[in-house]
Amino acid sequence: MKDTFKHKGMRNQLAQVVAGKGITNSNVLEGIRNIPRHLFMDSSFEAHAYQDKAFPIGADQTISQPFTVAFQTQLLELTKGAKILEIGTGSGYQTAMLLELGAKVYSIERQKELFKRTSLFLPKLGYRPKRLIFGDGYKGLPEEAPFDGIVVTAGAPFVPKPLLAQLKIGGKLVIPVGDKSQIMTLFVRTSEKEFTKKEFGEFRFVPMLENKN
Repeated sequence: MKDTFKHKGMRNQLAQVVAGKGITNSNVLEGIRNIPRHLFMDSSFEAHAYQDKAFPIGADQTISQPFTVAFQTQLLELTKGAKILEIGTGSGYQTAMLLELGAKVYSIERQKELFKRTSLFLPKLGYRPKRLIFGDGYKGLPEEAPFDGIVVTAGAPFVPKPLLAQLKIGGKLVIPVGDKSQIMTLFVRTSEKEFTKKEFGEFRFVPMLENKN
């Protein structure tokens, strides 16, 4: 599969759709325009790649809706060189977005099949995270902490304490919290023991499972 002018035109349209839904960060919109989303999906879904929808990618997982990826990334308020932990590498689409914005990305995936596929696939497109890890996202990555930001790309029934503990002061955790549907939630660490919390409405994610890999 190639990346053509037609694909680029479709990405420009997708960026307009996402902007129309409230994404204002110009770097995030540029990421939508740059990332060849059709390459992250099975070729049979290629016609749907630039719709603002989630699609299955195998292992009971999905590639997130572009708006959701943009929304979570915008909440992180990334600066270039920010150290970011991603929980749920999945297809690597969110990983690519973080890298487009100049973040240093550490990403954890609990599905072996997806971990292997994405580890090989991302470098082929020129996306090079600092580390891709096969493991349990509930535990975070204490040996690389603290992080400027942590983004969780699966629905968490509760907020894992290790993730809050691994934030820098001023660091942000963006996490969809809930069972059947989730409330997008932003935690900001304001001191060693204090966090602020803001909620941003309902989203739907595949569940974040613990100790399953």
